[in-house]
Amino acid sequence: MFDILLYLYDNYLVTEHVPDAEALSRKLTAAGFEAEEIGQALDWLSALELLDPAQPLPDSQGLRCFSEQELRHIDLEGLDFLVFLENSGLLTPQGREWVLDRALALEDGGVSADKIKWIALLAVSRLHGPGDALWLEDLVRAQEDGWQPTLH
Repeated sequence: MFDILLYLYDNYLVTEHVPDAEALSRKLTAAGFEAEEIGQALDWLSALELLDPAQPLPDSQGLRCFSEQELRHIDLEGLDFLVFLENSGLLTPQGREWVLDRALALEDGGVSADKIKWIALLAVSRLHGPGDALWLEDLVRAQEDGWQPTLH
């Protein structure tokens, strides 16, 4: 399923021109993805609509402690990355919670730091727009063979 999410990011989410679910399902089938995985990925991705860039930020200085389930299923480096993004102002508390929710919704036994980075990239892109997420995309893709960083 995660491969479908990466494919969708590369082909649609960056441009913000996402076809309707039925057309997207046909395109994913034509790209060689299985129908069951497509359904799971589209359901997972539909939660992106819950992130509202216009929602006012809460005025809170609270401390977020991760639950046992989060610590058990999500790589510590990934959790550290979320804290970094929130402290830098790129990820709102709402965005952090969305990333954690989506990470736990993956059907994987454990969620690696790389997957957390991709999920966070989706959240930052939704909250701030694709242009503001370019540097984060470079950071996330730095380990990929042949990836050329964006020249700013």
